[in-house]
Amino acid sequence: MDKASVISSMNESLLWGTYRPNLYFGTRPQLPESLLTGTMWFGVNDLSSFEYIRHSCEQTEISGGGGYKNYVEKYSYIKHDGRSFAIQNITDEQNNVILKIEFLKTSGGGDWSVRISGIPISEDEPSGLSLLYYFGLEGSGRLDLRNNLDPSGLNYPVALSGETPDLGKFTIKIIDGSDNQIPKIAALRNYKPIDLNKAQYWGHLVPKGDIWRAKDYLNNLFSERKRKSFADESDPSPPHLLSIPNNIQEDSNLYIFQLMAEAPFQFDILFKSTSSPVDLEDFTSILESKSKNFDVRFENTFGLASKGFDENQINFAHEILSNLIGGIGYFYGTSIVDRSYMNVREDEENFWDESRQANPKLTSPSSLFTATPSRPFFPRGFYWDEGFHQLLIGNWDNDLSLDIIKHWISLIDDDGWVAREQILGEEARSKVPREFQTQYPHYANPPTLLMPLEAFLDRLDNESKLQHSIDVDISPDIDLSSHIANFTNFASTRYLNDINLAEKYLKEMYSKLKLNYKWFRRTQRGEIKKWGRSASNSEEAYRWRGRTPGHTLTSGLDDYPRPTPPHPAELHVDLMCWVGFMARSLRDIAKRLGEWNDFEEFDAQYKNIVNNLYDLHWNEADKIFCDISFDGEKSIYVCHKGYISLFPMLLGLLPNDSPKLDAILDLIYNPDELWSPYGLRSLSKSSEFYYTGEKYWRGPVWININYLALSSLYKNYIAKPGPYQHKADKIYKELRDNIIKNIYKEYKRTGYAWEQYSAINGEGARSHPFTGWTSLIVLIMAEKY
Repeated sequence: MDKASVISSMNESLLWGTYRPNLYFGTRPQLPESLLTGTMWFGVNDLSSFEYIRHSCEQTEISGGGGYKNYVEKYSYIKHDGRSFAIQNITDEQNNVILKIEFLKTSGGGDWSVRISGIPISEDEPSGLSLLYYFGLEGSGRLDLRNNLDPSGLNYPVALSGETPDLGKFTIKIIDGSDNQIPKIAALRNYKPIDLNKAQYWGHLVPKGDIWRAKDYLNNLFSERKRKSFADESDPSPPHLLSIPNNIQEDSNLYIFQLMAEAPFQFDILFKSTSSPVDLEDFTSILESKSKNFDVRFENTFGLASKGFDENQINFAHEILSNLIGGIGYFYGTSIVDRSYMNVREDEENFWDESRQANPKLTSPSSLFTATPSRPFFPRGFYWDEGFHQLLIGNWDNDLSLDIIKHWISLIDDDGWVAREQILGEEARSKVPREFQTQYPHYANPPTLLMPLEAFLDRLDNESKLQHSIDVDISPDIDLSSHIANFTNFASTRYLNDINLAEKYLKEMYSKLKLNYKWFRRTQRGEIKKWGRSASNSEEAYRWRGRTPGHTLTSGLDDYPRPTPPHPAELHVDLMCWVGFMARSLRDIAKRLGEWNDFEEFDAQYKNIVNNLYDLHWNEADKIFCDISFDGEKSIYVCHKGYISLFPMLLGLLPNDSPKLDAILDLIYNPDELWSPYGLRSLSKSSEFYYTGEKYWRGPVWININYLALSSLYKNYIAKPGPYQHKADKIYKELRDNIIKNIYKEYKRTGYAWEQYSAINGEGARSHPFTGWTSLIVLIMAEKY
C-alpha cells in the first residue's frame, strides 16, 4: 500500500477507514494530514460511571473486586482479513453489554462502514449506554457539520462533510437503528432541554496533534457539567446530566457526537469518498459473504481442518490471526535519540556506568506501518518482534507483509542503524516509561526481518512451481478450486504473480539490508586476540552493546543470565548466530539478484562465522554453546543452559550430522533442563537463576523461540536424512503437541493469548492480549515454517 491508500483505508480497526487512537480497535495510526475517528462509551445507570470511560485497550484482570472497573472482560477480533472486513466482540460486564463491531471497506475505494450494536448480558439488569463517536482533522483541510443545529440535539442521520489533500472530498453519516430506545433510567424522568432520542453534539478547535486527547476533552466537558446547577430542574437522570453540551465552536476540527441507548441497539457509521464508485448499502449481505470467504481462504491457506483440528480449535486460530492483523497501525511522529554515546568506547570494565552525560534529542518526524505485540501494553513497533509477526502475516497476505517490511527497512539510516523500538510521537510515548523512550545508535536488536523475507522467497518459488503445474496439468478432471482460491485476492499476491515486481522489490531492500549488516559487523564486533583467544578467523566474534549488570535488552532476551559484571571481553553466542544468519540470508538474496561478488563475500563470511562459533563458543567439557568472558587472567566460558544454548540449532547453523546437534537435542528433551509439558523453558530448571529476579527470560516458555525450535527441527533435521533424524522427529512431534494444547487451553480459560507461559503450570502470564509472536501458534498448527 502507498501512503494515500493507507490513509483512505484505516478506521478503528486500523486497516479501514480513516484514523483513530481507539486502541480497542487497533493501535494508533497518524499522519501529518489525516482524519482521525474514534469511539468511546460508558454506562449511564449512575453518575459515577462516566469516570470509567472506555476508550483505549487496558490490561484486563481475570478476577477482581467490587466497584467499577477500568477494563473490560474481553475484547477480541473474531475475523479480520486485513483489507476489507472485520468483526470484533467486546464484553463489558460492568455495563451489562456485549458490543459487536463490524467493519466493511471497499476494495480499491475509500468507502468504509462500521456497525456498532449492543446486546444486554442480563435481561434483568439495566444496560443503558452512552456511545460517543468523534471525528478530528489533523493538518490542512476542512470538516463541517451539515445538520441544522438544535439545542435539544441533532436529528438522524448526523452528517459531516470534509476534504483533505489525501482523502479528497468525503461525507460521513451516523445512522441510528429503527428500534433503538433511550436508556430506561432516562425514560422514567422528564428533562425537556435535552432530547435523548437525538444525537448530542460538541465541536471545538483544538491544537494540532491533540486529537488523540479526545477523552481528556470529554472529561473536561463532564467536569463543567458537574459544576453547573440543576436546581431549576426536577432531578435530571444520569443520562441527562451526563450529556455533552450542544454547541459548536467556529472552525472546529474536533467533533464529538453522543448517542444514548438501552441495549439492544444498533448504530451505523458510513464514510463515503466522492471518488469511490462502490456503495455499501447492503451491509449485512456483504458482511456474510466476506465472512464465508474468510473461512474458505483460511482453510486454503493453513489447512487446519485437513489436519484434524475441530471447529472450536479452528475458530481459536481465526481469532489469533485476526487479532495480530487488528494490531497493525500506521504511526507518525518524532523519536528520542541520544547520539552522544556513538563515540564512547566500551572498553573499560565500568563501560555500563550510566552516569555519563546523556544528550537525548528529538528527531525529525518519521512514519512506520507495522504490526504490534500487544494493543494495550506494547502498541508500537518493535524490530525484533516484527520479523516474527511477518512470518504469519506473510502467509496470509503476502503483499501486505512486504509493505510492512519495506516500511521497516526504509528506517535504516545511512550508517546502517535502525532503532529497535519505534516510539513515534507524543501518544506513543505516553504508553512508554520515560527510562525506555530514548534510542541509541550503537544498540542492535536481532535482525529478524530477514526471516519473513526468506519466507517470501520460498513462497515465490512455490508459486512459480504451482503456476507451471496448472499450465501443464490442467484438464477437465482436475479440481482447481484450491488453486483458484490462491489467485482470487490479486491485491494480496501481486508480488508472487509477477517475478519482475518481486525482483525489483528485492533490489530496493538489498542495499539497505547490506548497510545494516555492515553496521552489525562494525558496531557489535568483539575481540579475539586482545584477550588471548584463538580461532579459525581473527575477525568473526560479536558482543551485544548496551549491556548493564542485570540486562541485555538489545539481545531481546532482557534478563537472561549473562556474565556478571559485564566486561568488554565478552562474546555472545546468540549474536554470533544472528550475524551468521544475516550473512547466509544476504548470500542467498545476492545469488538470486546475480550479485556474485557479494555472494562470494557473504559466503566466505558465513563459513568463517560458523567455524568461529565452534572454536570460540563450544564448551566441549559441558557439551554446550556458551557466552565467554574474562576472569582477569584468562578467557572463560559463562554457561547458562537455556535459549542461548540453542541458537546454533535454532538458526540452522549446525549440520544435521553434527554430534553437537545430538547434545543440543539431549538438552532440549531433558525434563530437568529445558523440557516442560508446556514448551521449552527459557532457562534450565537446574540453573541457580531459574525463576529468580524478574522471572522474565529465566524459565517461562516463550512461543517465538519454541517456534524457531520447531521450524528448525522440521526443515533442517527431520526433512533431511541424518543420524539424529529420528530423535529430532520425536522431539518435534511431542513439543508441537504440548505447545498447541497449552496455548489453546489457556485461551479457553482466560479468553486471551499471553506474552509468556509458565513452565510450572502452563498458565499465561504478563501482557494480554499478546497476539504478537504468540500468534505463531497458527503456523505451528498448520506446520508452515
